[in-house]
Amino acid sequence: MDRQISMDPLNLRNRVFDPEELARPNTGKKRKVAAFYAEQNDQIERLLKPVHAHVSDAREIQESNALRYKIAVYGSLAANILLAALQIYAAIASGSLSLFTTMADAIFDPLSNIMLFLCNRAVARVDGRKYPAGKARIETAGNITFCFLMTAVSLILIAFSAQSLAHPPSAATTGFHLPSIIAVTIAFCTKLGLFLYCYSIRNQYSQVQILWQDHRNDLAINGFGILTSVGGSKLRWWIDPMGAIILSVLISCLWLRTATSEFNMLIGKSADPKTLQHLTYIAMHHNPLIEQVDTVRAWYSGPRLTVEVDIVLDPNITLQVSHDVAESLQIELESLPEVERANVHNDYEAALGSAGVTENAPTPMIVTSDGGDKP
Repeated sequence: MDRQISMDPLNLRNRVFDPEELARPNTGKKRKVAAFYAEQNDQIERLLKPVHAHVSDAREIQESNALRYKIAVYGSLAANILLAALQIYAAIASGSLSLFTTMADAIFDPLSNIMLFLCNRAVARVDGRKYPAGKARIETAGNITFCFLMTAVSLILIAFSAQSLAHPPSAATTGFHLPSIIAVTIAFCTKLGLFLYCYSIRNQYSQVQILWQDHRNDLAINGFGILTSVGGSKLRWWIDPMGAIILSVLISCLWLRTATSEFNMLIGKSADPKTLQHLTYIAMHHNPLIEQVDTVRAWYSGPRLTVEVDIVLDPNITLQVSHDVAESLQIELESLPEVERANVHNDYEAALGSAGVTENAPTPMIVTSDGGDKP
């Protein structure tokens, strides 16, 4: 496999544009063209890199960032617990509806950290006999559940804020409570530090990605909450409940957007074109006995991919040889960091009218590399 890729049978390396030429200052349309070819360079280099190099790079990244990962997860949990207590004090002491909204979001932060931690432990301790496909999707399901809980809390706060607007107070402004503002400002600064810390490793760990998104959302929520709370106490009373409604709507939209993304992965959203190209290239040049790649499909089954590949072999080769080719390709694909499971199907001819990789190709005769447990 690695030898086949290093040989570069499609001569892709000769089509890589000079990076120095692409980096020269360009304007307008030329800049867009240069960006396009720079992206093509990255994709070609990714295709030409041996699979073991992808695995080795992923392992090195995981090992080098192991300590940073623990600090991000456990540090976020400890900080969120302390900040939740701080925000509870700020909301109760000031009576500001905007700060009650930031308090509700802060209370759910440590709960989300605990949920992520428990889901990660459940995935690590999976029983292969009870869950042969793994339990990675439990993390996605937990994220969706948490998103809808946050949305429900936001709707409750919207109702309280609307009730406050319907019964205006006699005073033009509400009382100003400086310690509460200081407490929320401390929370804002802490979240900014956690956001910057998680930024560099957010793409290596799905848990850190969720934490990074949470810190990013909290920055906007806490910052806007401070402004509307101070506005209600210094300018007009209605700024505070109106700010609480805006914050609650913002929180709902952010979490529903996250829920939509997680739900798409849970129900099997297709992989992006670059990943499909990479998988196709690996299958095409895995073994000289593979005459054609008929179909390549890849979809999310939780945070990782399930891959299905149909390959065409000579009908005169033995079952043992065809099985070995399919099994070695399956092992190669499953060694990729983003792949959870791969199914390789052998066929003796391409689908009728097929000229390569197709999306809906029938398979007249199938030999599976995993013991025949797939239809």
